[in-house]
Amino acid sequence: MTRLGAAVVGTGFIGPVHVEGLQRAGVRVTGILGSSPEKSRQAAESLGLPKGYPHLAALLADPEVQSVHLTTPNRFHFEQVRAALAAGKHVVCEKPLAMTPAESSELVRLARNAGVAAGVNYNIRYYPLSREAADRVRKGELGRVYHVSGDYVQDWLFHETDYNWRVMAGEGGALRAVADIGTHWLDLVLSITGLEVEAVCADLQTVHPVRRRPRGEVETFSGKFGAPRETEPVTIATEDAGAILLRFKGGAKGWFGVSQVTAGRKNCVRYEIAGSKEAMAWTSERPEELWIGHRDRPNEILVKDPALAGDLARGAMSYPGGHAEGFPDTVKQLCRSFYGYVAGGNFSAPAPFPTFEDGHRELVLCDAILRSHRESRWIPIPGVPV
Repeated sequence: MTRLGAAVVGTGFIGPVHVEGLQRAGVRVTGILGSSPEKSRQAAESLGLPKGYPHLAALLADPEVQSVHLTTPNRFHFEQVRAALAAGKHVVCEKPLAMTPAESSELVRLARNAGVAAGVNYNIRYYPLSREAADRVRKGELGRVYHVSGDYVQDWLFHETDYNWRVMAGEGGALRAVADIGTHWLDLVLSITGLEVEAVCADLQTVHPVRRRPRGEVETFSGKFGAPRETEPVTIATEDAGAILLRFKGGAKGWFGVSQVTAGRKNCVRYEIAGSKEAMAWTSERPEELWIGHRDRPNEILVKDPALAGDLARGAMSYPGGHAEGFPDTVKQLCRSFYGYVAGGNFSAPAPFPTFEDGHRELVLCDAILRSHRESRWIPIPGVPV
């Protein structure tokens, strides 16, 4: 793996995940940037990194930095990506790529003109057996897709006292559960099936229209830890859960749910794909198993094993059968895919990782989903203009 230098922006939950993924993929991490020089210093020290950058300009001016990973709150993505591209850096951005389709469309254009690699961290598609599912679809083993169903559910915002910047529309956008985890489900299923969404119909739900915000911020997934803190009421306009119907070009149908208030589900992704030859189902709570359904013979459970998988899935495996690979490994595999592409040097070639175009598509879908919910009707998606 190339030894170019990558810097990470953001020190919350996902920033250190990127640091670990980069290091495990053999990429040198030059340093990290937090929301203040002191947070940068503390994060660099705790992660064993050589630099805690004082501000973004210093990071982008560092000649050792050829690539930037952006893991900041959503509202910062557009300007930070734009600055990184203007500095000639390769970019991996957390989802969503921007706050609006207009912003993401501009970032697609800027990335193309910059002649760099530009990706979005839809890492869930790198679970090995979901890569195997995609391979089976490409080889025709599933047949024609009839319909797709599933959900992405969590419980970290179950209580009205659970709070994080993501619940505020001004910080994360008008959509929350759909934009935060629903887009992961959509990217995963679309990357497996190759389908294109034609129209959406959504019904969203805000379970806690008022939440109790601690005085001071709370990192993602950390609300259950620590002593009780003084709180204040805040009005919430973003959704805690929702149900979305999908129509795909070619006639296939789909439906999926999202929830961040499902007790006991910590981070559960599930899908089932019904085809004309067989069906397939997978859940992140049992990531080492792919269920394969048949009508006229016994069903199968394919266990993750490089010796039993196709080339696509084998490329996302680092360990032999019986040695589990989970969420941190998906980030590592995305980094391997991204930096392998960077090392190839041909940025006009098809990218093997989730691209800015994929990130823009998700913003277009989110915009249609929100409009569908507000207008209580199907919203067509004629295309994904950039």
